[in-house]
Amino acid sequence: MKIGIISDTHNFLDPRVATLFRGVNHIVHAGDIGSDDIIVRLQKTAPVTAVLGNNDGGLHYKETEALELGGRSFLVHHIVQPTDLLSVIARRIARNRPDFLIYGHTHQQADVTVNGVRFINPGYAGSPRFGQNRSVAILELSGSEMILHFHQLPTE
Repeated sequence: MKIGIISDTHNFLDPRVATLFRGVNHIVHAGDIGSDDIIVRLQKTAPVTAVLGNNDGGLHYKETEALELGGRSFLVHHIVQPTDLLSVIARRIARNRPDFLIYGHTHQQADVTVNGVRFINPGYAGSPRFGQNRSVAILELSGSEMILHFHQLPTE
């Protein structure tokens, strides 16, 4: 099972994402989508689970999603600080007991495990600006193996 992970597109989907995500079984968008068109375009590659970001007013997605993929449980929420969880996220973790929590917002890649939950932020995937690093991630699940690859997108 391969899962494409993307966040913070801010209404820009780099055309290279379709190539990077070719062959993934599912895509998770961790918020700050921009418009439904981004999700429609991603769905041409694989089914998508998306959550609202703090800049997604007017879109119809939930703030938090729980899902099972490849025999693993996931929570997806846009604004998360793994070492200082908001009580609403801490309660969801206690209730759902996810293997992974996918988040965005910081525009920084992250892969940390806290109290048995692996927190993954794919980084910023929006339009190139100010030389800001841009990236997406692919999580490969096979039996007990869990391999995460970050893929850089050109900054200009």
